[in-house]
Amino acid sequence: MPLAVITGASRGLGAALATALAQRGWDLVVDARHGDALRTTPGHRVPGDVTDPAHRQELADTAGRLGGAHLLVNNASTLGSSPMPAVADLEPDVLTATLATNVVAPQALTRLLLPQLLAHRGTVLNLTSDASVEAYEGWAAYGSSKAALDHLTRILGAEQPTLRVYAVDPGDMRTRMHQDAFPGEDISDRPDPATVVPHLLALLDGDLPSGRHRAADVPVREDA
Repeated sequence: MPLAVITGASRGLGAALATALAQRGWDLVVDARHGDALRTTPGHRVPGDVTDPAHRQELADTAGRLGGAHLLVNNASTLGSSPMPAVADLEPDVLTATLATNVVAPQALTRLLLPQLLAHRGTVLNLTSDASVEAYEGWAAYGSSKAALDHLTRILGAEQPTLRVYAVDPGDMRTRMHQDAFPGEDISDRPDPATVVPHLLALLDGDLPSGRHRAADVPVREDA
């Protein structure tokens, strides 16, 4: 039974992907900052904050006891602040905290899990955003953090050719984070996160090279 470690799995895309993998027979190690929020997510629930080194070690240790990770999904992210400020108004501590969650924590968890992933010739899937390549006003903290994650992903893929290392832009989704990005606006027209999952599964099933991909560009088989 393959094992996936998924961060930020209490809701949205993380929860939807965890559910889909569980239905395929995967074992799971899942986290979120609050344990109560994980109660409907399948798998071995390890509540905690990905910026906490002790929590990251607990995730790695749990995966190791279960036979080691075949897949790491770095999904946990923070927007930074809401409403989102212009660069001139962005407080340094907000930028620092955003980078800690969106860049440093994924790198640190990947580093801990790397021996397990290498043993299984596994996959690292980092969730990114179009904000990493487009200059949206107000998205300085989040966009710059995802740009850094994109490049970190590319470098890891070059350094570890036996792994598949993906940065995946899932596109706009109807999530709490997206709502926080547009406070007071109606985002009901955005797709449900579950609609992205078939594209992520197709990516995992396929043989696309390591690098950055848009989920919408990954074809889904008719019988999937």
